[in-house]
Amino acid sequence: MSLEAPASPEATASPDATASREATGVAPTDAVHRLELFFDPGSCELLTPDDGVGARAARGLVAGTPAYAFGTEPARRGGAVGSAECAVIAGAIDDACDAGAPVIGLWHSGGARLDEGVRSLEGVGSIFSAMVRASGRVPQISVILGPAAGGAAYGAALTDVVIQADAGRMFVTGPDVIRQVTGEVVGMRDLGGPEVHDERSGVAHVTTGSSLEALSVARELTTLLAGTPGRTAEPGPRPALRTALPERAVRAYDVGPLLDGLLDDPGVELQPGRAPNLVTRLGRLGGRPVGVVANNPIRLGGCLNAAASEKGARFVRMCDALGIPLVVVVDVPGYLPGVAEEHTGVLRHGAKLLHAFAGARVPRVTLVTRKAFGGAYLAMNARSMGATAVYAWPTAEVAVMGAEAAVDILHRRKLAAATDEDRPGLRAGLVAEQRDTGTLERLAAHGVLDGVIEPEETPAVLFRALEQAGGGRSDQRNIPL
Repeated sequence: MSLEAPASPEATASPDATASREATGVAPTDAVHRLELFFDPGSCELLTPDDGVGARAARGLVAGTPAYAFGTEPARRGGAVGSAECAVIAGAIDDACDAGAPVIGLWHSGGARLDEGVRSLEGVGSIFSAMVRASGRVPQISVILGPAAGGAAYGAALTDVVIQADAGRMFVTGPDVIRQVTGEVVGMRDLGGPEVHDERSGVAHVTTGSSLEALSVARELTTLLAGTPGRTAEPGPRPALRTALPERAVRAYDVGPLLDGLLDDPGVELQPGRAPNLVTRLGRLGGRPVGVVANNPIRLGGCLNAAASEKGARFVRMCDALGIPLVVVVDVPGYLPGVAEEHTGVLRHGAKLLHAFAGARVPRVTLVTRKAFGGAYLAMNARSMGATAVYAWPTAEVAVMGAEAAVDILHRRKLAAATDEDRPGLRAGLVAEQRDTGTLERLAAHGVLDGVIEPEETPAVLFRALEQAGGGRSDQRNIPL
């Protein structure tokens, strides 16, 4: 069959094709049926025979996008992989890389086959090598549909995005081995279930309920990471963005609705349970796939910290490696202060985000909605970090720190010398003067900003900036930071 993509995904099955097949309510557990369910109806072409090997590979279309996929066979030794299974999986990855197509792994595996000994370990190593060869060249997605232990779990962690269904489990060693070695007693879910990898470890990027839902999300992410455009057109005015911020500048808010209004549709948020003070999302703007990095003031006031910096750096690097333009939405008061953060290594992890943005070659535009202070201002894709363009809403404030805090430091003696009666008025006047030194007009004149834009015009302005920037991507691999 031909895997040549049509002009647009609308020409074939829609991204919701999987949803229409959920009516049965039953998720198949064998590899072939899972592969057929993942691809567009009638497009799945099996690349391996049914010869007793516990892994199958196929190619097909995902909403019109050419893709490759492989799946382990749970009914054969619990999906454990030996040299033959590993050859199927590594071959599918290499074939996808040669074709320049995404590759999706449907994992349900107990890891390396014990009866093969070191041969199976060598086979697993060949999978790892194939994944690293493909890293940054084609999108790699892992879908965890059942237990994934040892090499299967590490294989998933090497890919760009990991989707874990409710039945999915990921761990290096299972509960029995842990009990024997350490004496710890733990169940499979508490050891490697979705809650663990969503909120604590950060291994899972998306967690879902059913396996069918996991496959549906994988389909959407396949088209986004592959850069498959929808109907491309400059977005029209979006009046709802004018009321996206609270009236009081000090009030916290959830950035989610603002991003919903900015993008064509909500898209897919990655790692929502880990470092929720920074949102990372894949979606579309004017029909074109984009990656979004946004501070979330409802969590930690939107401050950056070690965990958020690492999360953001990994996302930026992935988008840069795969050629996905970036939109950065900024409302950040700074880095989270505290002994715990310093001891956690906020300097080391914060440097990852700085490095990711400064080294990115993909087009990336920044929007400052409310505030951008201090080093966090730089870390959120400032002009000096190589941003394609930087815009601000009229409500924005860009400074080393907030005007009130700056006045308390710069004019400490003057304020201390004032009477209790005069001090409030003096301080208010000094704060106003401090704000005047960093007006948006002055920042634009100094080249820090490309312009002040109205909220409802924002999608169109950002779309034009990305269109004018053209393409671009780094030749780096997407190392799991």
